[in-house]
Amino acid sequence: MRAQPAPETPTPFAEDEDVDSLTIGRRIRQLRTERGMTLEELAGAVGRAPSQLSMIENGRREPKLTLLQAIARALGSTLDALLEAEPLDERSSLEIALERAMKGQTFQALGIAPFRIGKTVPDDALRALLALQGEIDRLKDERAATPEEARRANVALRRLMRTQNNYFPELEEQARDILTAVDHPGGPLTQRTASDIAAHLGFTLHYVPDLPQTTRSVADIRNGRLYLSSRLTAKGDPRTAVLQALSSRILGHREPTSYAEFLRQRVETNYLTGALLIPEAHAVPFLQDAKNDRAISIEDLRDAYSVSYETAAHRFTNLATVHLGIPVHFLKVHESGVITKAYENDDVNFPNDRLGSIEGQMCCRKWTSRVVFDVDDHFNPYYQYTDTGNGTYWCTARVEASSEGAHSVSVGVRFDDTKWFLGRDTPNRGVSKHSVEVCCRRAPADLEAAWRDNAWPNVRTPRTLLATLPTGSFPGVDTTDVYEFLEAHAPR
Repeated sequence: MRAQPAPETPTPFAEDEDVDSLTIGRRIRQLRTERGMTLEELAGAVGRAPSQLSMIENGRREPKLTLLQAIARALGSTLDALLEAEPLDERSSLEIALERAMKGQTFQALGIAPFRIGKTVPDDALRALLALQGEIDRLKDERAATPEEARRANVALRRLMRTQNNYFPELEEQARDILTAVDHPGGPLTQRTASDIAAHLGFTLHYVPDLPQTTRSVADIRNGRLYLSSRLTAKGDPRTAVLQALSSRILGHREPTSYAEFLRQRVETNYLTGALLIPEAHAVPFLQDAKNDRAISIEDLRDAYSVSYETAAHRFTNLATVHLGIPVHFLKVHESGVITKAYENDDVNFPNDRLGSIEGQMCCRKWTSRVVFDVDDHFNPYYQYTDTGNGTYWCTARVEASSEGAHSVSVGVRFDDTKWFLGRDTPNRGVSKHSVEVCCRRAPADLEAAWRDNAWPNVRTPRTLLATLPTGSFPGVDTTDVYEFLEAHAPR
């Protein structure tokens, strides 16, 4: 069985397309020319002035349905044929594309007035103009793909997640359908079940030592093959790599046209992967029982489904508010103190920049996510109550290693909801006032007086702070490397 085509029902972020007047006009002109009719002859047949039909053929006027039906009859065609989305030939495609480009922002910004595309204009000239317009747009997008643009996309996406309590029923339904199709009985999802899901979607798994370095996996859609690295690290979960790759196919993702779309697709993929590893139907009763026993534990959720702590923490944020009535927050913090991931719907006051972005900000030194790095015991979870300007919060945190260094992963709730969790009896206390400058972002007065004029640090500037984001539909991926890889591995 081959991979399923993209579903007709939209994913949470899908868009629609319509046939426009330019395409309809070009179809009418093409059919008229093929039948050897002049503009005047067609106008006489439908009882309209030639100038009116010329406006319609050039896409400057949208015809009424009754006129379209009359034109179709005069041309010996059908209304459906006139409303086809695709133009009739390459020349029409080029003319339509250039007409649209001349109405767009790029031509207007350059001060190029729209002009009539005559029959004597060579096809190569039209292709050259379109190529130049495409390159200008690409360069403009590249300049726009700055860290600021990335932060804006992150903020917009986090607001959507907060609005829905980080719960997406469409993705939960997709996970249920897939697990039912492979007869998954519940509990931990095995590597064999992951392979069964691949087979259900029409893919065979191939582990290779030369997977392109900029990728986690590569799907050969034409041949139904999914390539993964045979060099998985000791901490790597082979199920996650398979499911993340398959999730994009399940969701019918198409090539992203912007960084914001790329980011949304990644969030959808990660969500669906978590929903497959920790199925809603089985995890919710597990968590409800734990709440009834006042013994909710991220570690228990992790162990019950044999996943990483971060996966369990993420999945808990999906289910906690909708099914348990518990608002939560989540933080992933690098050992340098920089926040790399964040989510909240419990009104916790995270640091943010003027755009509202949390990612990239320094986490408060007094917050659980930073304090946990100084704890010697990394075997047991660390718990802490923290007093803030918005009230008191309780958090549980762990430190995990990664290729980019150590990260802490923490989940927290408001004080009133602490009663449902293991670790609520912790004696650890902290006070965080990061909204006030003197809390973390400014040194104590005596230290500043002693060292402000006697210190000059050589800043280790993050590369992405000054550079644009990697260009391309899939940021950071060397597409030539990917295509050469697929060509080398494709079955002969």
